[in-house]
Amino acid sequence: MNIEIKISKKRLSYKKAMLYLNKRVDEVKLGQNKELIWILEHPTTFTAGVSYSNKDIIDKKIKIIKTNRGGKITLHNPNQKIVYFVINLNKRKKDIRKLINAIENSIIEFLKIYKINAKKDKRNIGIWVKKRKIAAIGLRVSRWIAFHGCSINISNNLREYLKIIPCGLDNKKVTSINNEKKLKPIKYEKKLANIFVKNINDI
Repeated sequence: MNIEIKISKKRLSYKKAMLYLNKRVDEVKLGQNKELIWILEHPTTFTAGVSYSNKDIIDKKIKIIKTNRGGKITLHNPNQKIVYFVINLNKRKKDIRKLINAIENSIIEFLKIYKINAKKDKRNIGIWVKKRKIAAIGLRVSRWIAFHGCSINISNNLREYLKIIPCGLDNKKVTSINNEKKLKPIKYEKKLANIFVKNINDI
């Protein structure tokens, strides 16, 4: 199916991104626009999903933006890539698990490019390198339109995670491609988007 790929070069605030994303969701519901895969970065931002708890906030001074996605508190910051989706499951199999599998498999496939052996975890959503989390996933579904997406740690400042209990997992550590392989990938966004398109189109 024809999914639009959008790659933003400039960092965009979370609120502006949500305005754009929610508008696209409404347009896809009405059949007025294409599905979307959007790759971008945010400035340092802490967001809370619908199941977050105040216990997950270690540094009480940080500002939390509440969202309508699934999951708990997570971090977005420079050099972490966000992949937002607007996917119409009315035109595919109405199976949320299959979509999550496609997202998970896409991240794992992307990380293999950098010789990082990542895996899923049945208990804890996201992608892991041994016991370190390298990618987070948070979705919402409305009338079988799935949106929000995932974040992949590329070469971002991991110390920012110390201000929260990321995704409610206080006994888990986080990592990044740079942390694992001491490299900073460049010009990979189109390749990343194409991996997602391929796997989502198999649903």
